[in-house]
Amino acid sequence: MALQETVDQVVTGLGYELVDIERTGGGLLRVTIDWPWEGSERFINAEDCERVTRQLQFVLEVEGVDYARLEVSSPGIDRPLRGLRDFERFAGQLIDLTLKAPIGAAAGLGVAANRKKFRGQLERTESGWQILWSDTPEPKPGQKVSRKKAPVPLMALGFVLEDIAQARLAPVVDFKGRKSKVAPTQQELESRGKAGV
Repeated sequence: MALQETVDQVVTGLGYELVDIERTGGGLLRVTIDWPWEGSERFINAEDCERVTRQLQFVLEVEGVDYARLEVSSPGIDRPLRGLRDFERFAGQLIDLTLKAPIGAAAGLGVAANRKKFRGQLERTESGWQILWSDTPEPKPGQKVSRKKAPVPLMALGFVLEDIAQARLAPVVDFKGRKSKVAPTQQELESRGKAGV
């Protein structure tokens, strides 16, 4: 049985979802797990990782899989987006997107033709997906923004999943102890642009 299939069976059998498997040259076998999405967010904790680690150690020994060290972890705040289910789950979130081929010129005026990396809000469209972004930097914390300032121009880039080399959730960290911010919706982005905020 292939390693991917074996690990996937163990992880899903315990009620988790396999996000990624990585093998390194030093013998490290890294397995990333998450809870299956059921409309609400649940987070992987140390007990979940320990539970999967124990079961995997047993199964991998029985299967005769050669590895030096096993590491089971959560996807973290920069979770990779692998397939359609992940894109549907995280629609509306801020993501980092790397395309296979540069199509920056197709995104609109002012975008370098060789650009492949974008950070913006993921949205579903009738023909696939799009990312909405602005290259205008966010104001620094505590910085006052003039109401007379011109609206922030938003750009959109449409793509299909086959165009993607890599996609991840963009890490959004709030060190003040509040809930992490959710990426603004299209309406919020548009109203922010109209208000000049």
